[in-house]
Amino acid sequence: MKLEISNMSLIDLQNIQDILLTEFDNFWSYTVFENELKNSNSEYFVAKHNTEIVGFAGIWKSLDTFHLTNIVTKISKRNLGIASALLEKIINVSKSESATSLTLEVNENNFNAIKLYEKYNFKKIGIRKNYYGQNKNAIIMTLFFT
Repeated sequence: MKLEISNMSLIDLQNIQDILLTEFDNFWSYTVFENELKNSNSEYFVAKHNTEIVGFAGIWKSLDTFHLTNIVTKISKRNLGIASALLEKIINVSKSESATSLTLEVNENNFNAIKLYEKYNFKKIGIRKNYYGQNKNAIIMTLFFT
């Protein structure tokens, strides 16, 4: 699948507003994303196939440590390499901006995501108990660049 990955714009967000919670998982609301796009310490990317937005990802930048906030692929387009392409973009941006590490949280039961992060050499460094509520823990994973 040929993808174009670019910075997310407000227009991109508006284009997926009506399907954000149904086709991309019940993750963050439109308002949260809108605020993230205004945050100078955040950067978000969209993956497009032709003109269709099929995924997005974001990072928070804090000095030399970056935090992967999310990688989300459209439900109907999963397992096509979209998340990998977005993760590669995030890693490359992090390196180019002299980050020393990239950290994330992932649901301990999200085996596909954990496998993806391990493929890119993220290491499990801890657990956040009940991070997702209802006794659902998060695994903290970090990719070190130094």
